Amino acid sequence: MLSHVVSAKEAPASEHYEQVFADLALHCIHQEYPNVIKHSMKSEADVMPPSKLYPAFYGCLDWHSSVHGHWLLVRMLNKASDKVDTDLILEKLAQSFTPEKLAGEMKTYTRSDSSTFERPYGLAWYLQLMTELRQASFPQAKEWIETLQPLEVKIVANITSWLHKLAYPIRTGEHSQTAFAFGLMLDWSRANKNAEFEALLTKKVKQFYLKDKTCPIAYEPSGQDFLSPCLAEADLMRRVLPKSEYSVWLSEFFPQLNEGDQSWITPATVADKSDGKLAHLDGLNLSRSWMLEGIIGGLDKDDKRVALLTQNLKAHREAGLNSVFGDMHYMGSHWLGSFAAYLETQRGIKQ
Repeated sequence: MLSHVVSAKEAPASEHYEQVFADLALHCIHQEYPNVIKHSMKSEADVMPPSKLYPAFYGCLDWHSSVHGHWLLVRMLNKASDKVDTDLILEKLAQSFTPEKLAGEMKTYTRSDSSTFERPYGLAWYLQLMTELRQASFPQAKEWIETLQPLEVKIVANITSWLHKLAYPIRTGEHSQTAFAFGLMLDWSRANKNAEFEALLTKKVKQFYLKDKTCPIAYEPSGQDFLSPCLAEADLMRRVLPKSEYSVWLSEFFPQLNEGDQSWITPATVADKSDGKLAHLDGLNLSRSWMLEGIIGGLDKDDKRVALLTQNLKAHREAGLNSVFGDMHYMGSHWLGSFAAYLETQRGIKQ
């Protein structure tokens, strides 16, 4: 357990959340063990500890959680520098973002058998980290961008190659899902004015999702989801369609909303927070919240569906944040702070 994480009564979601979220990332970004390594080995020479394989992003149990843990810290510097320990955060980020450590990351990522590494989830979060650094005003950001940029360039090239070959969307509720990753990637392409990458993504998004109808959200969630396949798709489509077209598309995609179904979705519950897969459901409540907020933002304010969406948003936000502002097991604490920060700072809404 993490003794420094306060309870919901001590720190309600509307107060002091910034330092709570920052503490979660500070606790784990340089904690090497326990660790889950995704690493193909051809010989004994490939057997190395996490800090050798991923010198910058070895903490927080796995590579992608470490990446978005670093993103969380940069986000707090950008949005709440007066409410967090800025000096400590900068010190910890400087420890990670050195040329030597990023050279080690590049060495691992460019191995001949690493083309699928962290694709698409972890790579999308790396792009989100780069966007956050480019929007930063603290002086160290410029140096860190230069250090991290070679890996960013390689990631974009690999994703581009993959997109040209990807024939179908991936509709899971976990890391391989394309809808959520495409949303982060689109936000990166627009923030960084990469028109070519944005055009390719937009083409793929419409190819994969534009004709979808009657999403089977009654089948959700699966037992270890942290992303909603249906809601992620709806949140993605509002990024590529004008409001008038999006409204029509959403009517066909979610007919339940037109019928005012009050039991449309309900917050998920976790039976065992020490089980890393079951604990995913706490993250589902958080990601559903920001996806519902995104869907609302894609509609006119007087749209009759907004009230039901808002009702569900409030219920999921409360459940999701309660899981963060309470006693946590490391299986949740190493990553849920990032999801909570993404929600509370409206990263997907306010670029």
